[in-house]
Amino acid sequence: QEEIQEVKNEGNLEVLFNSLDKIVEEAKNQAEPAWRPSGIPEEDVRSTMVPYLLKHRSHLRKVLKEKEEENRKIAESVLAGRDRIAELQRLIQARKQAWQ
Repeated sequence: QEEIQEVKNEGNLEVLFNSLDKIVEEAKNQAEPAWRPSGIPEEDVRSTMVPYLLKHRSHLRKVLKEKEEENRKIAESVLAGRDRIAELQRLIQARKQAWQ
């Protein structure tokens, strides 16, 4: 009897048993059965993974849209720079011919 009490004290078993009793009592009031794995892991994790993956996809689409907009602005800037270079080359050529 003393050894049993010692084991209970060491393992904090009384608290664990009380929490187990509480879980059992709460389960008695549930109308539907508890969830059990189907044996197909892909299906079992789908309910938890789908919301996460949808959120992640939404985030990635947002980032993609931002990057595409950033790239569009950079492309416009590059084209404007090329036009400016072409204009300066024409100006240089015109001044060079005028000078000769």
